[in-house]
Amino acid sequence: MRTSDYPDSPLRISDERLYADPSRVVLRPFHLGWQARTADGNRALKLVEDIAGLTEDQAAIEYRRVQHDFAERHWQTETMFLERYAEVEEVLDIDGSKFSEMRRKLIGSYFCHEYTYAAAALMNPSIVPHPDQSGMSGDACRFVMSLRAVGEGHISSIAFREGILEPGGNFELWPQSTFATAADSAVAEVAGDNAVTVYRHADSSLSNTVIFPVTEQQAGGLEDLRLVRFDHGGGDYEWIGTYTAYSGRSIRSELMRTRDFKSFTLEAIQGKAGRNKGMALFPEKIGGQYVMVGRQDGKNLFLLRSDDLSCWDDEGELLMGPKYPWEFIQIGNCGSPILTDHGWLLFTHGVGAMRKYALGCALLDREDPSKVLARSKAPVLTAEDDDRSGYVPNVVYTCGALKMGEDLLVPYGISDSAVGFATCTVEDLLQIME
Repeated sequence: MRTSDYPDSPLRISDERLYADPSRVVLRPFHLGWQARTADGNRALKLVEDIAGLTEDQAAIEYRRVQHDFAERHWQTETMFLERYAEVEEVLDIDGSKFSEMRRKLIGSYFCHEYTYAAAALMNPSIVPHPDQSGMSGDACRFVMSLRAVGEGHISSIAFREGILEPGGNFELWPQSTFATAADSAVAEVAGDNAVTVYRHADSSLSNTVIFPVTEQQAGGLEDLRLVRFDHGGGDYEWIGTYTAYSGRSIRSELMRTRDFKSFTLEAIQGKAGRNKGMALFPEKIGGQYVMVGRQDGKNLFLLRSDDLSCWDDEGELLMGPKYPWEFIQIGNCGSPILTDHGWLLFTHGVGAMRKYALGCALLDREDPSKVLARSKAPVLTAEDDDRSGYVPNVVYTCGALKMGEDLLVPYGISDSAVGFATCTVEDLLQIME
């Protein structure tokens, strides 16, 4: 990934790559439209009536076909068919007492479909310490990495991988199983209409869990989650991510909040700043306030402050703007700032000629992060050769890095088609900033 134009990049590129994979599918609800009308009545209800009209032998033959085609492709397939049937029964107000369990499963299967959640692209990772550090020896750190996965219809969802980072920057990703599962959703009463809570299946691992859009505002995708482990003080940690909710027509920033990666609350960011994208939260309060970095005008980076994590009315103060040719079009953050002994380390992205994206970095003052102490004159990472080709060409992009001691692990998107990994030390980056 280093180029001859920028020979002094301190990042060491790993051979490890993750790619979009059309073979990874999840079982998803298939919605006919509960109130949709056709010439012969309510479409969804008519489908149930057609299946009910089959003899028991005919229904058994059809269900064996479904089992043959799909039972080995999904986890707890028949249980999921029954759960889907229960939803259909409730919504359509069906008297299911006359249906056998096999016929309920068959009806449920007609209201499901396979979805390849990462068939089109896999990109823009962020990474944080795992809530569970039990069994870690020495300075090793278990981590959670989020990924933006893009499937059919260009819909973005949130996927995860777990792994372990060792001293010196060596890392290992935990394997994924064959099966992936979608998180279940339910309305979160604590936040009214502005939030939903989704739940990881109790028997599924985080590395096999996918969070899909739930609300109307999210219908076009959950984009570019920037995770951070937030320290509320006294050892009270919460994992908070900022992401863009895209409706297909409009955007807004939202928060994902969790303490265990088993349940996740997705809520809208209120206030003027929430209408923009690319917000990243500092991992602790500064001066008694929550602080974020965001690109409020589409070109420059701003520092935002708030007394309420869910409401950001602050217009912000200009932090930095494009300074060098590789970032003349715009500059933005690449994840939450990372605390070092020297100040806050902030990875940035710049967009230059031909809309080429590159990574840079900056150092902010520890006590007053509105002060930029230094920044990289040249990119620390930029696409070259085969990595320039992909779903969106000429792009390298990250939504966060992980610091362990003085080592940094930087996962990054490659032309929106794959995810690569780079390592370096904090001192390496300080040496190239001025």
